[in-house]
Amino acid sequence: MVQPETSGDTARTPAQQVEQPAGAPGDGTVPGQAQERSVAGDTPMPLLDHLMELRRRLIWSLATFVVAFLVCYHFSGEIYRFLAAPLASIMRQKGEQPHLIYTALYEAFFTYVRVAVFGAFFLSFPMMAIQAWIFIAPGLYRNEKKAFAPFLIATPLLFLAGAALAYYLVFPFAWKFFLSFQQLGGENQMGIELQARVSEYLNLVTKMIMAFGICFELPVVLTLLVRAGLVGTALLRRIRRYAYVGAFAIAAVIAPPDAITMLGLAIPLVGLYEVSILAARMVEPKPVTADDDDEALPERGDAA
Repeated sequence: MVQPETSGDTARTPAQQVEQPAGAPGDGTVPGQAQERSVAGDTPMPLLDHLMELRRRLIWSLATFVVAFLVCYHFSGEIYRFLAAPLASIMRQKGEQPHLIYTALYEAFFTYVRVAVFGAFFLSFPMMAIQAWIFIAPGLYRNEKKAFAPFLIATPLLFLAGAALAYYLVFPFAWKFFLSFQQLGGENQMGIELQARVSEYLNLVTKMIMAFGICFELPVVLTLLVRAGLVGTALLRRIRRYAYVGAFAIAAVIAPPDAITMLGLAIPLVGLYEVSILAARMVEPKPVTADDDDEALPERGDAA
């Protein structure tokens, strides 16, 4: 009696069938990524677990901000005097008694509250960044974690560099320029004297510190765009002249309307753009050539 011919797959018994390992051909996964997942021990999480994890990270961030706010409010007077120190120094050089005024009963109180919020943001930002990384990191592969790690370190450092440039370099020159418009009064001449309000000074200082800090993140943003393949260094070099004009336009909008502050922001932006091109060149993905495609294809013997 002739047995019917069967294929190799159907002729196997359950005991003879061997389970394919993760990342084997036909299971729909990339071998390298599956191996990284198995090494890292990452397992898929249900949506509810993701929401619970997000809630936990938000609670940690909010609790850190509240504690930092209470601490900063306790020292809000010292923090405000630190922010006003460049103005006070210029006033002393001119022989004036450093002072600021407030014209509403509640103005000083809310100014101190805003000072506390501003200080709490700086103190709690590292914890917020850590909590965000803890939430995002399990969804990244090992090579992706290595790629993002330098940006996590560079982001706060560049922000602090921008804030320090505004406080230690731009503020003294800008305040000296603004105070130069005061005039002493006389018998036949009207005097012009600065009576700056505490809230208006805080608005100007915080706006400039945030503007300089955010603008100094330009290398991080451009390098990430190049790393993701959205733009290339050739394009960045080609639009260099337009970027320079954009730097001066941004400085004109953000900075106060004086040449010293505008140049103090525009010139570093131009330099940071050039630094961004150099940094992006080191992380730019290499174009795939025909030789690389041939090496990626399996040999005939392997395919068989």
